[in-house]
Amino acid sequence: MAINTKMITTGFDLPNYRVIESLGVVRGISVRSQSIFGSFGTFFQLLRGGNIARLTSLCEKTRQEAFEILIKHAETLGANSIIGLRLDANEVLNGVTEVLAYGTAVIVEKK
Repeated sequence: MAINTKMITTGFDLPNYRVIESLGVVRGISVRSQSIFGSFGTFFQLLRGGNIARLTSLCEKTRQEAFEILIKHAETLGANSIIGLRLDANEVLNGVTEVLAYGTAVIVEKK
């Protein structure tokens, strides 16, 4: 069963739905780094100032991947919704970023 992203929330309930079963915590993790060439290009963007497009893109890809893994984890448990979604990011090594997406997999039904 594919979870519709409209059924994923940072809140602990969904309007017009009620939680009928909690399936536990689910998570998705992604760890990424830039290539040496990407780091070199980023250096020049740092000198110019402003938005650092290379890093923005890297961060967005990492978040999206963690989010997709989270959804797959919830789907394997039979969930049709995820509540309490949170994202956490950490630098695990110099230039290596980890993004963790986590929440509670639930089964909801219309009220």
